[in-house]
Amino acid sequence: MNATVLDGGIGDLVALVSIVLFAVGLKRLARVRTARSGNALLAVGMLLAVVLTIAQTGVVGWPWIAGGLGLGAAGGVVIVLTARATRMPEIVARFNGFGGLASALVALALFWREVVEPAEATAAAALGAVPAGTLALSVVIGGATFAGSLLAELKLRGLLRTVGGVPARAVVMGVLALAALALAGASLFVLEDATWAVATILGLAAVSALVGLLLVAPIGGADMPVVISLLNSLSGLAAAAAGFALGQVLLIIAGTMVGAAGLILTRIMCTSMNRSLVAVLAGGYGAVPAGDAQEYTQVTSSDPEEAAMVLEAAGSVIIVPGYGLAAGRAQHAAAELAGVLSARGVDVRYAIHPVAGRMPGHMNVVLAEADVPYEQLVEMDRINPEFKTTDVAIVVGANDVVNPAANDQPGSPIAGMPILEVEQARRVFVIKRSLSPGYAGIKNELFERDNTVMLYGDAKGVLDQLTSELQGAPV
Repeated sequence: MNATVLDGGIGDLVALVSIVLFAVGLKRLARVRTARSGNALLAVGMLLAVVLTIAQTGVVGWPWIAGGLGLGAAGGVVIVLTARATRMPEIVARFNGFGGLASALVALALFWREVVEPAEATAAAALGAVPAGTLALSVVIGGATFAGSLLAELKLRGLLRTVGGVPARAVVMGVLALAALALAGASLFVLEDATWAVATILGLAAVSALVGLLLVAPIGGADMPVVISLLNSLSGLAAAAAGFALGQVLLIIAGTMVGAAGLILTRIMCTSMNRSLVAVLAGGYGAVPAGDAQEYTQVTSSDPEEAAMVLEAAGSVIIVPGYGLAAGRAQHAAAELAGVLSARGVDVRYAIHPVAGRMPGHMNVVLAEADVPYEQLVEMDRINPEFKTTDVAIVVGANDVVNPAANDQPGSPIAGMPILEVEQARRVFVIKRSLSPGYAGIKNELFERDNTVMLYGDAKGVLDQLTSELQGAPV
C-alpha cells in the first residue's frame, strides 16, 4: 500500500478522529470511574496519529511501520504486565522519558535527512528558520525530559538518593543554557560542513541531558508527583516542537494537548501542596529527614485486638491510604478489612489526598488493583467536612498529608499545605512501623492527639490482624 493513501481527505479524516479521541480521552481521565476507558481512547488516538504521521512523511513503507508498532507494542505489554501497582510512578516516569527521547530522535533524524545527507546548506537554509528553531527546541526539551525522567525513575526505585543541594546549581544551569543556545545557533544557522554540524547537534543533545539531570537531582520526597507531572508536560511539548519541524499539524495538536494537560496537573499538584513550582524546582524538600521518636512525649499505642473492639462499635470508618500502604502491598488487606466492616453495616470510604504516593492518582491506581469500588474513593475537598462526624479514621502509611501542623503551625515547612483533617474524627488509628518522620522531615502532631492511637507494625500485617479479629467478633 502506498503511503500517499492517507494524504488528502482520508488523512484529514483520520487526523480529526485522532484529535477527537485525544480530547475525549483526556476528559475521561479526570474521573476515576471513566479513567480506564479514557486511557484506551487515548491509546487508539495515539496509534492513529503515529501511523498517519509516519505514513504521510513517506520515509518508510508499511512493513517498517507495522514492524515498529509491533516491537513497541510488545515492549509496552511486557513492561505493564510485569509492573506492580506500587511501581506505577516509576513506569510513568519511564514512559515520559521515552516520549522525550522519541521526539529528540525524530528531530535528529530530520536533521540528518535534510541537512547532513544533502550537505549543501545550513539547517536554516534547508528547512527554514522557524522549522530549524523548533527542531533545536525538540532536541533540547526531549533530551532534558529523557535524562530527567531516567533520573526520576532511579530515585523512585531507591537506587539513588536525593541530593540536598547542588553547588552553584543555578549558575551551572545558566552556563549550560548559554552553551545550548550557542550550539543550536552554530548547528542550525552557521555551519555548512556536515561533520561539524553533526558534532554540534549531538553536543546540544548532551548539554540538554545534563540540564535535565541537574533539574531533577535535588528534588525528592513529596515533590516527586509534581516532577512527574512536569516531565509529562515536557514530553508533550517536545512532541509539539517536533511537529512544527516536520510540518505535521496532528503532531503539533497532540503534543500541545499533552503539554497543556501536564501543566494543568502540575499546577493542581503545586496547589495541593501549597508550594510554587519555583520552590519545587529549587529542590531539597524532604532530602534530609530530620526528627525521631524522641521528640514525642505523649503517644498512645495499642494492638489490633483492642482496635478491633473499637471498630466493632463504629458506624462509619474512613481509611486514609499513603505511600506506606503501597510500599507494603497492603491494598488487598485494606479492601478485605473494608469488606468485613461493610458486611457489619459500617459506612466505609477512602480519603484520597492528591499527593499521597509518588505520582498524581497513585492511591487510585493502587486501590483499583484491589477492586475497591469507585464510589468509595473520595477526594480531599469532599471528605474533609465528613471527618468530624466519622467514628474512626484509619491512617495507613500516610504522614505529612495528615499532619495538623500544616494548619496549626505557621512556621512549619508544610504550613498552609491542604491536608486530610483526620484529627477531627472521634478516634484515629495510625498504622505505621515507627514514629519516623515523613518526607518533610518533621514531627507529626497527629501522633500526640488525645484521640489518636498508634498501631505499630507492617501495614498488611496489622490490617490482616484487624480483619481476623472482626471476623471472629459477634455481629
